Amino acid sequence: MAHDLHKTPEAPAGAPEGGRRASTRSEELFDELHASPEFAELRRRYRGFAIPASIAFLAWFLLYVVMSNWATGFMSTKVFGNVNIALLFGLLQFATTFAIAWAYARFSSARLDPLAGELYDRFEAGQPGTQDGGRA
Repeated sequence: MAHDLHKTPEAPAGAPEGGRRASTRSEELFDELHASPEFAELRRRYRGFAIPASIAFLAWFLLYVVMSNWATGFMSTKVFGNVNIALLFGLLQFATTFAIAWAYARFSSARLDPLAGELYDRFEAGQPGTQDGGRA
């Protein structure tokens, strides 16, 4: 069954006259906030961290895979005891994952959460996005 996403929702049985559900106002407000410059700034900030961090991690991971496959002599070099460079690279993959998660948590708390909180407060108050922050 195909759904028309742009069709106005039908009112449920027993709804007040007007033919629209109560949630329609929330949907309209969300659309207004989504189109606001503040929401665009939130997306820009998020992408500014997530895209470079993802590319860097994937490059680091692919380096590990490529080196393990085509630089076996180097990767099998013993560092100490039975620990070789390949094992260290593998363990560093875990360390890198946790480091990126830690860095994202700090970045999000400092740069994303305050702006997201303002947008959430405006949504809860029923105020659309505006250039001046939507505050009275």
